[in-house]
Amino acid sequence: MTHLSLPINPTWELDSIFPGGSASKELHTFLEKLEEDIAVLNNHINDKNAPQSTEETILYDVIIEGLQSALSRISEVSSFTACLTAQNQKDKKAVQLTGKVTSLYARLENVMTLFQNVLRNTDNEVWEAWIARDEISPISFVLSEKRSAAQEKLSPELESLASDLAVDGYHGWGQHYDTIVAKVGIPHCDENGEITMLSVGQAANKLDDPDRAVREETFVNWEKAWGEAADYCADTLNRLAGFRLKLYERRGWDDVLKEPLAINRMSRETLDSMWKVIEESKPVFVTYLERKAKLLGLERLNWCDVDAPLGDSAGKITYDQAAQDIVEQFRNFSPKLADFSVEAFNNRWIEAEDRPGKRPGGFCTSLPASKQTRVFMTFGGTVSNLSTLAHELGHAYHQHLMEDLPQFNQGYAMNVAETASTFAEMILADALVKNAATKEEKIGLLADKAQRSIAFFMNIHARFLFETSFYEKRKQGTLDAVELSALMEQAQKEAFHGALGSYHPNFWASKLHFYITDVPFYNFPYTFGYMFSTGIYAQAQREGATFAEKYDALLRDTGVMTVEELATKHLGVDLTKPDFWREAMSLAIADVEAFLELTN
Repeated sequence: MTHLSLPINPTWELDSIFPGGSASKELHTFLEKLEEDIAVLNNHINDKNAPQSTEETILYDVIIEGLQSALSRISEVSSFTACLTAQNQKDKKAVQLTGKVTSLYARLENVMTLFQNVLRNTDNEVWEAWIARDEISPISFVLSEKRSAAQEKLSPELESLASDLAVDGYHGWGQHYDTIVAKVGIPHCDENGEITMLSVGQAANKLDDPDRAVREETFVNWEKAWGEAADYCADTLNRLAGFRLKLYERRGWDDVLKEPLAINRMSRETLDSMWKVIEESKPVFVTYLERKAKLLGLERLNWCDVDAPLGDSAGKITYDQAAQDIVEQFRNFSPKLADFSVEAFNNRWIEAEDRPGKRPGGFCTSLPASKQTRVFMTFGGTVSNLSTLAHELGHAYHQHLMEDLPQFNQGYAMNVAETASTFAEMILADALVKNAATKEEKIGLLADKAQRSIAFFMNIHARFLFETSFYEKRKQGTLDAVELSALMEQAQKEAFHGALGSYHPNFWASKLHFYITDVPFYNFPYTFGYMFSTGIYAQAQREGATFAEKYDALLRDTGVMTVEELATKHLGVDLTKPDFWREAMSLAIADVEAFLELTN
């Protein structure tokens, strides 16, 4: 068992990956070698036709190995540059490097497109023999997935053209949003009456402040600042959606959810079943919001009150204490998870310092070539920050479990990635509630758990409703900032069942997730992960200590199965039916009912 080395440094260490940051000579050498290898792969695969026999498939072993190596290395450098831009939004060299990496990604995608075309053109009989080979069978699921995807796309030439144009078009617009965010400043009046400009990340923490006056002031300034940037954000969002829609049209896809569902390896039946259970359960969460309003002395909650802390849990938590709490509770479930988290803290894999210039939000990014991860957030000492830290460490542990697998098999989707992270949050939150020293503390911690349910069942549902509606309207033409704000407010009212007194019309502008170009619909996978992990947690409670190994096995399979297959194999449940989702929902409802009873 390893132990935390206190005090813990809240800034991460990046030099062991590439020394010197964005000016690193090693980084530039790494990129040059990667560029050369991608070019070699491209030439190699251009000389190949679809194999005509099992013997000819052996010729592709080198290509498959090269593709996996290139994928590992480009993920490494992409994660590194993401860390650089996140820690300092004024690092212009890092922004330039991001463009370089995006360009290399496009070239690798072009090579992958050529490879997928080979898979598409391979005769079925040869194909079955190919993936049955001992050297290939471990990655047969991913190869079959790539073959099926190729059969539904354009010709390799057109897909490569679209990928090339996306570098300065589609992905360029996504990077433009980062430029917009870096320019947004939120004025804040401190206790001495002095006005300071907060970064978006710093201001986001103020929106959770226990002092309502601070929340209200910050929210007003937040809305105003994003309103001033709204026209730029509207241009960006419209171009991103327009690119996707035109590409879908050319591929013959009429459902905007086709790609995100395929990426997340889940069926529409599973998605609909999940949302149905959530929708039928919302009245109890509306009751929670009404009770919270009374406890805060309000007739109704405004948007800035939804995440307001309650009870003793609102007290400040030091970063060292947060690390100790997380490791202690993780150890009660899994010593492996706890030891990994200690390693992450001690090796400075986490950037948590509260300082200007950082980008908002939190993330975990993997460095597969180094077999490391990095976690990014801004720790302000709140219970919400504590949850975020546990959440991101859950992501990191997931990747840790897959380090020894073929690179192709490490490509798990966002929805199951969110499963590991929210499961980690649950371990911490449940333990904190059980160990609460006072009634007031328990109320505060139950409220914090309920807030996560509100976030996944209502806030993220609003994002899903907004994006679904936006894409349908975008087919007819661009929408201006006023129209987008109206759509956003309408979606929020529907998702929250009209329970709030005011909403957040400019949310669409302020939320990074709408502008991410890696995957479309960066919303419902979060809710799936929350619900799926809750259902897994229910099983863990029934089975006890032996479940930790089953949990690890489930996570290791996330890159080689659909979510339906994963649930059937490891949990014995059918995700297309409501039963599993209702059992998961019962745990969330139990938290709300306990809160209502304690505050009656």
